[in-house]
Amino acid sequence: MKIKKTELPEGSVLSKEKALFDYTDSFKGELEGKQNISTLELGKAFFTSTPQWGKKMFAFRNSIVKMFGLKTGTGSNKPLSPDDFKLEVGDQIGIFKIFDKTDREIILGENDKHLDFRVSLFYDDTQHGTENSFLTISTTVKYHNRMGMLYFIPVRPFHQLIVPVMLKKMIEKITKRKDNSGC
Repeated sequence: MKIKKTELPEGSVLSKEKALFDYTDSFKGELEGKQNISTLELGKAFFTSTPQWGKKMFAFRNSIVKMFGLKTGTGSNKPLSPDDFKLEVGDQIGIFKIFDKTDREIILGENDKHLDFRVSLFYDDTQHGTENSFLTISTTVKYHNRMGMLYFIPVRPFHQLIVPVMLKKMIEKITKRKDNSGC
């Protein structure tokens, strides 16, 4: 399965505000056939697809940014299992708040004093000329100050490594579930 860097999908909720972001990236992977994938399924796959090395890096990030008063997504939020996920607008899962949801997309992210970020999990089965469907993870960042820009300098290369890995794992999970359910 090949994961490709791409543009922010035109059908994404985030595409309307594209000009307002300081940073945008998107990675797209292909699923065989047209599938019926819910935003709940996309969210569960996302939250269970972080590689172990990514979890360790995120824990390291949290230990550093806590000293600067930035949000870590830890503390009062109890850990949730994927079966507990509702993924309704306003829900908080770790550092990710659910900002928006459509039939084909879920928008996660956080607002902090240094920057705001959004992650779009976008399922597209409407592309012409193909019998397959696509899953795209897009990330947008809006800096509030110099600290936001400085913060994102070391984060960016790791972000660009982890997102394609997570997307590949998400597609594998979704495909495996579809194969096991007989769909």
